[in-house]
Amino acid sequence: MILVDSNVLMYAAGAEHPNKAAAIAFLERVARGEIDAAVDAEVLQEVMHRYRSLRRWADGRRVYALARDIFPHVVPITSEIVDRAKTLMDEDGSLSARDAVHASVALAHGMKGVCTFDLDFERIPGCARIAP
Repeated sequence: MILVDSNVLMYAAGAEHPNKAAAIAFLERVARGEIDAAVDAEVLQEVMHRYRSLRRWADGRRVYALARDIFPHVVPITSEIVDRAKTLMDEDGSLSARDAVHASVALAHGMKGVCTFDLDFERIPGCARIAP
């Protein structure tokens, strides 16, 4: 199982970008069942937050619906996950809270890693960054 970061969804749905084709290809493989992957509740919150803050909520609803179609099971964020994320942030002073939560989810659930374009995941011990 691989955890998928919100940036994969947003690149796939967004304007032309060098990461767009890779994001779409990865999500198509997940949709066909070739890759076992999931999102966590924080990914969905990130999609909602980003598109609302951009005042592009119609696009946000579309990306959210895409995510829920491809990933019917959403990994919950528990107090244990948040506590572990806090520890990861204590260990790395530049790690963002969102990245720490995703890494904590992957670690707690024994996932192979996080599929993301975010290179910060490469420095989190035990949490592999998987390029789309």
